[in-house]
Amino acid sequence: MANTLNKGDLVAAVAAATGESQAAVNRVVDALFAQIAATVGKGDKVTIPGWLSVEKGHRAARTGRNPQTGATIQIAAANTVKVSAGSKLKAAVK
Repeated sequence: MANTLNKGDLVAAVAAATGESQAAVNRVVDALFAQIAATVGKGDKVTIPGWLSVEKGHRAARTGRNPQTGATIQIAAANTVKVSAGSKLKAAVK
C-alpha cells in the first residue's frame, strides 16, 4: 500500500524546505485552498500551469435504479469538481 501525505506532513515538509515556521506554512496552505474553493465555487477555473487545473462541472439529472429493489429512481442534477493533472505532475509519476 502506498504512503499518504496528509496536510500536516505537507506543512512540515514545506516548512523544512523553506525554513519558514509550520504555523506560517499552515496559514498559506489554508489560504490557498480557501481561495481555490471560492474561485471554483463561483464558477471560475483555477489553473496552475504544468501542475493542475480545478473547475466546476455539472452532472445532469438522470434515471437510476435502486440496487436492492430494482425500482427506478430519479437522480437529481449536481455540481461537481473536476481536477486535471498538468504535464509536470504527470511526468512526476512516470
